[in-house]
Amino acid sequence: MKYARSQFQRALLLLLMMFGVLLLPGCIVPATYTTQEHRVFSLSPDDLQQYGIAFITPSSITGREQDRQSLALTFAEVLRKKYPEIKVVSLPETLGLLNRAGLLEEYKQMYVDYADTGIFRRDILNKISEETGVRYLAQLNLAQFNQGAAGRFGFLGWRLLETKRATLRVFLQIWDGQKGTIAWEGYEEMNYAKDTYSEQGVSFNDIATAIAEHMVDAIPYKKRAKKTESQQATKKAPKVKPILIETD
Repeated sequence: MKYARSQFQRALLLLLMMFGVLLLPGCIVPATYTTQEHRVFSLSPDDLQQYGIAFITPSSITGREQDRQSLALTFAEVLRKKYPEIKVVSLPETLGLLNRAGLLEEYKQMYVDYADTGIFRRDILNKISEETGVRYLAQLNLAQFNQGAAGRFGFLGWRLLETKRATLRVFLQIWDGQKGTIAWEGYEEMNYAKDTYSEQGVSFNDIATAIAEHMVDAIPYKKRAKKTESQQATKKAPKVKPILIETD
């Protein structure tokens, strides 16, 4: 009887120690694995800073249509946060401007043509650029999104630790609204996994934010040099006019 009680106490102590390790901050860190490819056609490093970018309606696989706006909003937020000097027009803002200008029918037909040809009509791209006040237009394609979980560690029939997984594949094209051509395009597939003792899985927003940060880093961008204190002081210093002294 004493032996059985001792064994039970040891098992309970071991269980508590395992829970303590799991609850330590930083012990459970999400892991990401990515496959990516990017191509630059005509987008220069300072083009987005000079001309701005607007998001238009993303495409998606069947069954994931409800995630399209969330994906576009996430990319717009990441782009604004990382490069605040770039003018970024979000998807809701773009749609509102087009609706106010009475362009929704033409906008809808543009996507019908795109489904058949893979090309956006130049004349409609021109109108979108005019209404949004930017030159470049970002179009996302949500190609895949999967979620899952697998038990990793259990004790006495209890599942203590699970690996939550999600896979997201995204295409991004940046169109030149003036020329009607693709200026930049990128593809990325991310496998996101985290070990957790809770029931909460990997949300779409978690992996969408992670993949947006990766893809935004790959977009050509020219960092502006920060002015030194001496340069700022020189700029702020008032100009002193010379004093002319007249002599007899």
